[in-house]
Amino acid sequence: MSLSLSFTHSIFSRHCHPHSAALPLSSPLPPPRFLFLSPSTPNPTPLRFRILSRVPQRAASLTVASLLQDTTASAAVLTGAYGLVFTFDTLTRKELIPQNSNSVEARYFASLVPFVNCVRLVVHGLSLAEEDQGLIKSVTREGNPKELLRGPLYYVVILIICALIFWRESPIGIISLGMMCGGDGIADIMGRRFGSSKIPYNKSKSWVGSISMFVFGFFISVGMLYYYSVLGYFKLDWGWTIPRVALVSLVATVVESLPITMLIDDNISVPLSTMLAAYLSFGS
Repeated sequence: MSLSLSFTHSIFSRHCHPHSAALPLSSPLPPPRFLFLSPSTPNPTPLRFRILSRVPQRAASLTVASLLQDTTASAAVLTGAYGLVFTFDTLTRKELIPQNSNSVEARYFASLVPFVNCVRLVVHGLSLAEEDQGLIKSVTREGNPKELLRGPLYYVVILIICALIFWRESPIGIISLGMMCGGDGIADIMGRRFGSSKIPYNKSKSWVGSISMFVFGFFISVGMLYYYSVLGYFKLDWGWTIPRVALVSLVATVVESLPITMLIDDNISVPLSTMLAAYLSFGS
């Protein structure tokens, strides 16, 4: 494939065209009459100068290689994550790993895990300890330790709130975590990679990201509800439950797409709006 760069100017006409009248040297040079890119034309006139270039084939091969690399990495991470969850689930079912008891104090013990992470984020976010590059690179976007005090910290605080208030006996907390961890998390990944088409009212969000949030948030929430219902913590009428989970997922997706990130972080707005919508849909 080749392109032709064509232009016409009086100074070139004076020197190049055999039949053109010479312009006085004191005359100001007029601007070019046209400048455009066009397909290569046969038999160019003396006033038409062609600059030919061939589109490099390496760009296409790099795109395919990058896509293959990203797909492989995503598949590996997804397989590893679900493999880890499946392993713990199997060990728990075989009672090799004990579950929390049914006592009132169980939720407080369970919240110790995110609380320890919360303390760790605060310590490194305030630079009170030696810098942990592994932690910073894994949970921040720009590599700034102060970022640990925003999104990542809000994330674990919401985990603590869901454990203490809703525990494992309420669909509200489970759906809130499903939308925050699964929906919003995957929306960020998909939006950064494939989010070229932006939402009209928020150019920092994309259609791909919002659609991914709704779809993955919905299915992850349903999956978690099914898991805990199988364990016997609550019973659900699925014909009644699924439409309400879809409605809650839609509300959370709309809230996440709003241009309010500078006012409130997604890790706060998404779970809080999900809690409210789930409370109105499922009750206490």
